[in-house]
Amino acid sequence: MRFYADLHIHSKYSRATSKEMILPNIAEAAKNKGLTIVATSDFTHTLWREHLKSELTQNQNGLFPYNGLYFILEVEVCNMYAKKGKFRKIHNIVFVPSFDDADRVSEALYKYGKLESNGRPILSLDSRDMVDIIRQVSKDAFIVPAHIWTPHFSLFGAFSGFDSIEECFEDYTDEIFALETGLSSDPQMNWRNSKLDRFTLISNSDAHSPHNLGREANCFDCNIDYFEIMDTLKNKDKKRLLYTIEFFPEEGKYHYDGHRKCNVRIAPDEAINHNNICPKCGRKITIGVLHRIYQLSDRKENQIPENAIPFKHLVPLREIISKVLSVGTETLTVEREYRKLINKFGNEFSCLIDAQYEELDSLVGERLAEAIIRVRDGKVTVLPGYDGVYGEVKIVEEEINEEKQLSLF
Repeated sequence: MRFYADLHIHSKYSRATSKEMILPNIAEAAKNKGLTIVATSDFTHTLWREHLKSELTQNQNGLFPYNGLYFILEVEVCNMYAKKGKFRKIHNIVFVPSFDDADRVSEALYKYGKLESNGRPILSLDSRDMVDIIRQVSKDAFIVPAHIWTPHFSLFGAFSGFDSIEECFEDYTDEIFALETGLSSDPQMNWRNSKLDRFTLISNSDAHSPHNLGREANCFDCNIDYFEIMDTLKNKDKKRLLYTIEFFPEEGKYHYDGHRKCNVRIAPDEAINHNNICPKCGRKITIGVLHRIYQLSDRKENQIPENAIPFKHLVPLREIISKVLSVGTETLTVEREYRKLINKFGNEFSCLIDAQYEELDSLVGERLAEAIIRVRDGKVTVLPGYDGVYGEVKIVEEEINEEKQLSLF
């Protein structure tokens, strides 16, 4: 069965997350997007876990049906620790197939951090040691390093990460079989590092609000089953993981180097020429994802590994409508057009990936129909994000032409 899954989100108990991130809202947003499986998030937080227990009933395949879709138990943790003379801050995602497993994992991690203070808890625990601990209490758990290139909190982060997976997980590296690429990189960027070839690259929204669910996702063709999903990722099975849905990576808020306080956005080669110093204020810039990939890559661009999983770039439907109509994404005007399209095509993915131009044109008009097809065909330009600032996608033809003119001066 073909379906979409978003395997990393957050609940209202995570810091800087919308209070709207509760089960009914998550479920509604997930169905509008076209998701079949969505992560619960934050299962180590006692209040959220107890709420999940009161609302979800487990079936036999490690998933939890709810209001027409399925939840998978997931939590993102922040591992903060010193290793090899450097302070590390690594985000990892943990999956388990039952509430019993979630209870045992939570109890085992409790001594390393205040699980109640944040749905994404901070643990004074080496990533390698955490894998050891979790595998001892839950044989069916699996761990995925989160958004592996972001500068401050990731496996390969410029400020607190490592240069290889083996440095981080040591003798437990074989327990890691999937990596999350994050919004600021896509699979093609990761293919430049041959040492990642054996890992399955997955993409998830890391959503902090309902509308952001599914902005990145994974398309499976397998049984709706925790253990089959785990096996698919473990074996990097291209017949069962068909493709991932990706941001245009330039839109991610750490794609380029830069300094937000000075409004400085610079490409890696320019940053190197400035010795990674802000040309305006003389302070260190934030090294972005593209720069870090350049540092660790051993392949040229556009080389595709033999076992690579395909991917598609998309822009969320509300964002496309907003661009075409020149109004905010949260306006009633955007919501009206969004509902019109969802009611016609069933969900956002069907609209963005499968709808024919003629159908779109007859429903919402030429400009919006052309914009959706333009995104589908990758005919957009993006002003890259940097130092916590999201990039800006140019979709409408006038915007693209204006951007091209500006680049001449």
